[in-house]
Amino acid sequence: MTTVSIFGKGNMGQAIGKNFEAAGNNVSYIQSDSPKSELGDIVILAVPYPAIRSIIEGYKEALSGKIIIDITNPVNFDTFDELVVPADSSAAAQIATLLPDAKVVKGFNTTFGATLETKKVANQQQTTVLLAGDNQDAKSTIGNALEGSGLAVIDAGSLKRARELEAMGFLQISLAAAEKISWTGGFGVFR
Repeated sequence: MTTVSIFGKGNMGQAIGKNFEAAGNNVSYIQSDSPKSELGDIVILAVPYPAIRSIIEGYKEALSGKIIIDITNPVNFDTFDELVVPADSSAAAQIATLLPDAKVVKGFNTTFGATLETKKVANQQQTTVLLAGDNQDAKSTIGNALEGSGLAVIDAGSLKRARELEAMGFLQISLAAAEKISWTGGFGVFR
């Protein structure tokens, strides 16, 4: 059993937590008004990208050495027209720079909460979680912790791939916000 701490208990945080719980893991949630507590083996940042910096400032020492899953899509929500990180970087890379001793993995950002709940994209294709990170053991630990959840997990490569995953997540959000796809739809992976 793996212990999982999730910053944020919104739609995505709860959907992700339920999948880890379904696979037999112990999940706890940390909200902005929660007292500071010990963090689990895996820490999930299920908050809007602008909230990440304050979490890092408040928990920097506790996050050292942890597996951190960044689910954010750093979208400019004022315009819905761009990502707010440099074109040669990603939110996950920015987090890795701020937390050099942590094992940062990009994940869950190309899925919607509804597809994590039903484990299906558009009620047809199994929901797939794509993971990008430089630490192979961290990605393996996450994959093992999700075994039995009903989700598929694919290693998408190094942390450099986080940029493409964030662009993919941005496109999916843009399509759903424009009502061109539903929030129960999205991208599926066919093998």
